[in-house]
Amino acid sequence: MRLDDFDPNINVGDQGNRGGGFGGGGGGGLLFGLLPLIGSRFGCGGIVVVLILLAVFGGLGNIGSMIGGGGGSGTQVTRTAPQTGEKSATAICSSDPAKRAACNAFSSAENTWEAIFAKSGQQFKAPGLQFFSRNGQSGCGAAQSAMGPFYCPTDDNIYLDTSFFDELANRFGAKGDFAQYYVIAHEFGHHIQNLLSTSEQVQRIQRSAGEAEGNAASVRLELQADCYAGVWAAQNRDRLDPGDVEEGMTAASAIGDDTLTKGRVSPDNFTHGTSAQRMEWLRRGLQTGDPAQCDTFKGSL
Repeated sequence: MRLDDFDPNINVGDQGNRGGGFGGGGGGGLLFGLLPLIGSRFGCGGIVVVLILLAVFGGLGNIGSMIGGGGGSGTQVTRTAPQTGEKSATAICSSDPAKRAACNAFSSAENTWEAIFAKSGQQFKAPGLQFFSRNGQSGCGAAQSAMGPFYCPTDDNIYLDTSFFDELANRFGAKGDFAQYYVIAHEFGHHIQNLLSTSEQVQRIQRSAGEAEGNAASVRLELQADCYAGVWAAQNRDRLDPGDVEEGMTAASAIGDDTLTKGRVSPDNFTHGTSAQRMEWLRRGLQTGDPAQCDTFKGSL
């Protein structure tokens, strides 16, 4: 996929390796140190649910209002400027090819969703992208490589150890630049869910429902993020190369709950969706380019 170089004004940070991994993050530090035992890799459905339960969400409307007609006070893009002494986005993103790829995808996703929100007169708040190596800290507690990439709704940041790109290719067999971009676009999709209060809906379900229903809500959350990743790609269709869609489908298939668990886990305990479901919703986003078609919370999957 032929992406432009990242916007130097994107909100990017690099924590390096902060050591530890089970401390920090206030009262949730210990819990988040245990997150590798909770979720499976990429998308981190079980992890996302825990993050939702501990985070405080603010509503900016809903899916219907975003896709529907005008209203609102226009688009407002909010970014957090680097603090004194912090490296610039240019310095961080240019430090190695994997970070540049992540920054290019992140910047493209930000531009794409900003335009989608503007079209509907919705307020858009840009997230941040935080790199770490092995161990770091997030607004949700400890960040660890074992957790895979994740989005923290407390501080509106996507957290990524770029070594996951190697694992994506070597362990999951999902090679190619589009597979890497899909990772970023999926996590950006979780930020969109936070802005639209979809995550808050899942929070309410998790609080009131049983385990099976709570897991089913997590699956719907993850599949919607997959669909949103497809919407991003569709909105940039002119930049796709031959084979990109296949790379994305390979990645989606490789990280389905049924594939990862090899039948050792009951479907009632799935938190991401099956390989077939993940491919289906990514494909729906790719084919339609319409966020309104990503309502995984309506009807059967």
